[in-house]
Amino acid sequence: MQNIPFRLGWLVLPLVLLQLFFSEPQTSTLSVRVTRPTSVLHKNSSLSRADSTTKTWYKNSVIYTLDVEVFYDSDGDGIGDFRGLTQKLDYLKSLDIDAIWLAPFQPTPNKDDGYDISDFYGIDKRFGTFNDFSEFISEAKKRDIRILMDLVINHTSDEYSWFKASRKSKDSPYRDWYVWKSKQPANQNKGMVFPGVQKEIWTLDSLTNEYYLHRFYDFEPDLNAQNPEVVAEIEKIIKYWLKKGVAGFRLDAVPFYIEVPQTKGENFEHEYDKLVQMRNWVKEVRPDGVILGEANIEPKENMNYFGDKGQAMNMMFNFYVNQHLFYALASGEIKSLTKALEATKDIPQPVQWAQFLRNHDEVDLARLSNNQREKVYKEFGPDKNMQLYDRGIRRRIAPMLHNQKRLALAYSLLFSLPSTPVIRYGEEIGMGDDLTLKERESVRTPMQWINAPNAGFSTASKTVRPVISQGEYGYSHVNVKSQEKDPSSMLNWVRQLIHLRKSNPHIGQGDWKILASGSPNVLVMQYEWNGSGLVLIHNLDEETQKVELKAKDAGGDMLFDLISKKKNEANEKGLYQLTMPGYGYAWYRIGNESVLPNKQD
Repeated sequence: MQNIPFRLGWLVLPLVLLQLFFSEPQTSTLSVRVTRPTSVLHKNSSLSRADSTTKTWYKNSVIYTLDVEVFYDSDGDGIGDFRGLTQKLDYLKSLDIDAIWLAPFQPTPNKDDGYDISDFYGIDKRFGTFNDFSEFISEAKKRDIRILMDLVINHTSDEYSWFKASRKSKDSPYRDWYVWKSKQPANQNKGMVFPGVQKEIWTLDSLTNEYYLHRFYDFEPDLNAQNPEVVAEIEKIIKYWLKKGVAGFRLDAVPFYIEVPQTKGENFEHEYDKLVQMRNWVKEVRPDGVILGEANIEPKENMNYFGDKGQAMNMMFNFYVNQHLFYALASGEIKSLTKALEATKDIPQPVQWAQFLRNHDEVDLARLSNNQREKVYKEFGPDKNMQLYDRGIRRRIAPMLHNQKRLALAYSLLFSLPSTPVIRYGEEIGMGDDLTLKERESVRTPMQWINAPNAGFSTASKTVRPVISQGEYGYSHVNVKSQEKDPSSMLNWVRQLIHLRKSNPHIGQGDWKILASGSPNVLVMQYEWNGSGLVLIHNLDEETQKVELKAKDAGGDMLFDLISKKKNEANEKGLYQLTMPGYGYAWYRIGNESVLPNKQD
């Protein structure tokens, strides 16, 4: 099928096509359609959401991630800014998101899209002033939107005053703020984060003739977290921004921050107590503050990062499930995905996984087998220009999946997995990528607001990064304004899913299990929360699949369709027998009521 992502409003029969792309044939006694819902709660609507004031507010929330630089330009200089972002808060509120994760916005030479920070305590002048930032925080709070910021403390820019002082002399008081070695380390060219682009992790400094450590690019020297003075400074940074109004942090490159540097090998020792220490710093200032960790780790390591009682990081991105999810989408088979879900299931009650389809980096496939990775490459990134770092794909989700039904299925999966969903800006309208840009910049193009020059992002003659203007993902076809008006658009589909997800706290707070579906292609998950249950069904194959569920396994002999509001009963043998169309999906509440129970956690 030609990849025309959810742009159907201009067609002659939009309602018929809405049925075609968002609905599935009624080929069984159970409805498997997902159409535009009305409210799924007829009474006790206050029970549809978990208490947003609790310390675990993130469990029934949706997080939206963006880069100020490319979101909206208020002053016409071609660069997004905080005033522009503030002007778009009503749009973000209309999505019903609960938190915004901001990419780095501090001063930077901008060699690594802001992750090379040159002042932890400032605002990059391109984005505005501290007054602009404070106004943004205030306006977000009025809309009950929390703000999380990137915390990049594994390294700094080589233009940071600390590193400049560190280079001046071996006797500098800042010398030990970074990691230096007099002799060439044996692992100089081992353990690069960006293989194929990055050549080494130790670089010889021309001023002092010693080697400094940089797990990332050579212009991003690693801070020495073994130095108590550095640790004290990190505490100061964290508390500074919490007092400025942020609700927490997305902690960048967690394993590299807590590792003990070595000059041999690639597997460094980790100091997990640093994560507990950091969590305590956050709690001192803001008891409901959150640390969302970026740690692409094996399941056996999960407890080290969460803490055995949930005393370390509040949340982590589930990279392990994400990689197997992409394999499931590419192959149509659920076996490896179910194993990944089970492998990451047992975590302490207070903590939570964050799940995503795309983030600001590449789709990392490093933990798949070679055969699995090649399958995903073949399906979603067949050209070398689409691949990156010998492990991933540098495309956005809409052009990767190149099928409207599979794209709808992927988003239904995202919101139905046991986690907090995280949405990347522009994904809600199906933005494309620009593969002419280097490395990960391909998925970091300006937001597309309207069908006008620069997609309404800026009035400047030249923007900070090119706006996608050509092809089926150009702003004339893919933009917020046109999709706002189109009930069959991807934007409105994502809004529906957010509504479903937040109306069912079972997914974020309840217990879950995977039910046998009788098909290697159909994932059936059951959730239970406070005496109420859900059954969520997804067919990852393009072909129709037969599914048979035992009513006793499903949790009852009645399922209530959360979309059509129809009741579905098991047959006389106590079975639900389904015919799930290709890329079909369904959301059911167990029982014959659409309301939630009368008590909450």
